[in-house]
Amino acid sequence: MCGIVGAVADRDIVPVLVEGLQRLEYRGYDSAGLAVLEATGHVRRLRAVGKVQRLRDALAAEPASAMLGIAHTRWATHGVPSDRNAHPHISRDGVAIVHNGIIENHDVLRADLKARGYEFTSDTDSEVIAHRVHLHLDAGLALFEAVKATVRELHGAYALAVMSEREPDTVVVARAGCPVVIGIADDGHYVASDVSALLPVTRQFMFLEEGDVAALHRRSIELVDREGQPATRPIRESELDADAVERGEYPHYMLKEIHEQPRAVAQTLEERVVGGRLLDAAFGPAAIEALQKVRAVQIVACGTSFHAGSVARYFIEQLARMPCWVDIASEFRYRQPVVPPDTLFVTISQSGETADTLAALRLAREQGYLATLAICNVPESSLVRESDLVLLTRAGPEIGVASTKAFTTQLAALGLLVVALAKRSGIDSEREGQLVNRLIEVPGHLEAALGLDEAVRAMAERIKDKHHALFLGRGAMFPIAQEGALKLKEISYIHAEAYAAGELKHGPLALVDADMPVIAVAPNNDLLEKLRSNLEEVRARGGELYVFADPESGIEPSQGVHVITMPRHVTYLQAPIVYTVPLQLLAYHVALLRGTDVDQPRNLAKSVTVE
Repeated sequence: MCGIVGAVADRDIVPVLVEGLQRLEYRGYDSAGLAVLEATGHVRRLRAVGKVQRLRDALAAEPASAMLGIAHTRWATHGVPSDRNAHPHISRDGVAIVHNGIIENHDVLRADLKARGYEFTSDTDSEVIAHRVHLHLDAGLALFEAVKATVRELHGAYALAVMSEREPDTVVVARAGCPVVIGIADDGHYVASDVSALLPVTRQFMFLEEGDVAALHRRSIELVDREGQPATRPIRESELDADAVERGEYPHYMLKEIHEQPRAVAQTLEERVVGGRLLDAAFGPAAIEALQKVRAVQIVACGTSFHAGSVARYFIEQLARMPCWVDIASEFRYRQPVVPPDTLFVTISQSGETADTLAALRLAREQGYLATLAICNVPESSLVRESDLVLLTRAGPEIGVASTKAFTTQLAALGLLVVALAKRSGIDSEREGQLVNRLIEVPGHLEAALGLDEAVRAMAERIKDKHHALFLGRGAMFPIAQEGALKLKEISYIHAEAYAAGELKHGPLALVDADMPVIAVAPNNDLLEKLRSNLEEVRARGGELYVFADPESGIEPSQGVHVITMPRHVTYLQAPIVYTVPLQLLAYHVALLRGTDVDQPRNLAKSVTVE
């Protein structure tokens, strides 16, 4: 869950490294550092605890220039944030490495290296890699061969970039379980964890596959696959714009991304629906035959994406009349599911590099599922490349750690899947047209929901000093309540939990008092009357209610009841997406009022690439 940048080029690459780290800061931000090969032929390392700006400040005080180097921004897994634990790590004779992932057998390797006289200066698992590379170099291997020998000894997940004073024209990279992308430019070669880091210097990219090791020189690339055989990987041109990851007029990425949701949802739907029907090829040519055979659906995801999958379950069962199971990826891996015939395996991920979700996909490929479908925001990701079918969400880059537009576009994409499966179950063209049109109307409803910002800000003033909050929803809105609670705890650090409102009497009601805000989502659906009864239970115990309510819900403001009226005519299929927006705004404004870091909350990182 760290960010890697590296380069070997005919230019000063220090500004490229630092800019790349800034663009990858969403992946980790407890420390940052770089190692460059200076004109003297020696490696110079500079590290700083905290965000990338600290590294920029250090470079301003002690400028550096080089044509080869590696850099890193860290999210701690082994060892507390400190100078000694910051990357890059260096061994003897100027061997420097940066590492993303976890080395599970680092204790064994460390003991062996200490016995050989190597001195450790950090508490990290990563440092063993630098010393193993040096050990193999000392045995007479070239850098490329030394890295290949080292990765054969590693158990766990890694993305690596390695340099050595002995080979001043080479950076060696490797991947297993963590993404690595190579940027190809006229002046040399670049490496990063994510294409966004390199967009200022190139749009041409090569993506390493699982087990690949590559040596980057200024004019050439050597690459071997997991079997050690020479291999080639296709060069792809990224469609992303370098400006897509800028904040523009917004004070935070999260607010910018909240406001981008109408366009992002529209982009996710466009070219996939036309004339009131879902195009047969919306999921790719291979999907037409596969979807005709589906009789059940298994969804696997983590965090926010799990909430999206949980919403989809209600609609798949209700509209497509198919059984559907939703599992947290980290739990799915460690049970032994019974796979019914013709079950579609669906993974959902913003980054497409979530370690547990990828592991679940790889496990599923061995278990007899009909086909695998990835719903993802990153076309170049491992999840997309390893799945049979793909539906890209077209949210564009999402930099804020707390997911917003990635979530709502996932819900829109899952809406398309619901329609596709409902067609498989025999709905007629009129019903298909109704469902498709409801999805097409969503961006307009999202624009209206964004207009509630001032009302939400006023509500946030009442909640900002609380220590706990309870979120309630029913049916497909229960996962939306869960998502609202997650957003509030992620960025404001207020403890928040969500319950299906019917569960109040089974425990949570004991917590309700005037100091516990109870936040409810109340669209005008079949469960509205049930929800209103649940809210009355809260008021009867002196609880303070904050309700996002449909205009026709009959829920009115009163003493202890604060109501924000939602847009009119939001149907049950649209409600999960539309009611998400004010919950995101609520979390944003509460966090802002509490003075927390909205875009980079403590202890969290954007892309969870380790188990």
